[in-house]
Amino acid sequence: QFATRVVSCQAAELRPEGGGEPLRGFEVVLEDTILFPEGGGQPDDRGLIGDVPVLRVTRRGSEAVHFVEAPLEPGAEVLLSLDWDRRFDHMQQHSGQHLITAIAEQMFGFKTTSWELGRQRSVIELDTPSMTTEQIETLERSVNKKIRERVPVTVRELAADDPEIETVRSRGLPDDHVGPVRVVDITGVDSNMCCGTHVSNLSDLQVIKLLGTEKAKRNKTNLVFLAGNRVLKSLEQSHSIEKALTSLLKTGPGEHAEAVKKLQSSVKLLQKNNLNLLRDLAVLIARDFKSKAAQSQLFVLHRKEGDSEFMNIIANEVGTEETLLFLTVGDEKEAGLFLLAGPVEAVENLGPRVAELLGGKGAGKRGRFQGKATKMSHRGEAQALLQEFISQRSPEM
Repeated sequence: QFATRVVSCQAAELRPEGGGEPLRGFEVVLEDTILFPEGGGQPDDRGLIGDVPVLRVTRRGSEAVHFVEAPLEPGAEVLLSLDWDRRFDHMQQHSGQHLITAIAEQMFGFKTTSWELGRQRSVIELDTPSMTTEQIETLERSVNKKIRERVPVTVRELAADDPEIETVRSRGLPDDHVGPVRVVDITGVDSNMCCGTHVSNLSDLQVIKLLGTEKAKRNKTNLVFLAGNRVLKSLEQSHSIEKALTSLLKTGPGEHAEAVKKLQSSVKLLQKNNLNLLRDLAVLIARDFKSKAAQSQLFVLHRKEGDSEFMNIIANEVGTEETLLFLTVGDEKEAGLFLLAGPVEAVENLGPRVAELLGGKGAGKRGRFQGKATKMSHRGEAQALLQEFISQRSPEM
């Protein structure tokens, strides 16, 4: 917590990170703050000004701008509270990045060109087209060795014209930078120009896990990592998933992959058998219709299970020169598929109207109109339309 005073409060809008309508509120500037504004690859802090939640903190020149939903009186004394869990997580990830970056460059000559502290994982962009598995494992062992050695992390400030700045690792200062230059030192490992928040000792990182690499733009490589509590949370999540799989698959963790492969093979075989049965059923349904002495001019069929091939086989077997077929598959209360087949003129006239009644879209040619339907429960209305059409035509259609 930190006691300070409100300098200014102005109406403003905040665009949500995930998109959507802007949020109306106020931008507040304080005499001083303990909330970090986003920058240097690190997200901003969260907290409270009194009992008013701070939803975003940004930097404007030398000022930190706090976005809140309720107005605050300029000149008022306020108590600023920090969301420590979020801050400490960011400290662990940011200090972890400095350590990984420094050792990756020392060991392999891979320079860091950018990094991102994400909500679930963090990514370091390295100026190399690839990393081998052996390099990743060696790097992980080296950074965790430094953590076990309890190496101090310190912060110092240098004047902007101090010649020592030239010896410090940096990707450059922002154009609107003012005041002294802040340097974060990992004793004996790294000196880096940085505005972010960090742990005071590498032991506070607990552990670092390198999750692997991903291909980045411009022939570079993204190295994905977790640090500190995120490693523990990931382990907890993995353990929960492992327990659930053990219960479902009835095998130990070491046999999960093989058990899933067997299940996939079984599912593929069942799907193949089911498809063959559907084809046979389609042929039998069509032949049963054709075997009747007095064939109706309208053939209607709905099945919960089926696909476009199932409906087309029936249409092929029945023949559509004299009979109008209205076939549907899918759940009665959900989306499904439909096929209207018959004399070309009739299908061209009725197809779009049937699609409209079923809340779907379709297309057709040569006496067939098929598509997707979102209102399978309206099949009765479509059938009534077809029956009315037939009753108004001659027996020959």
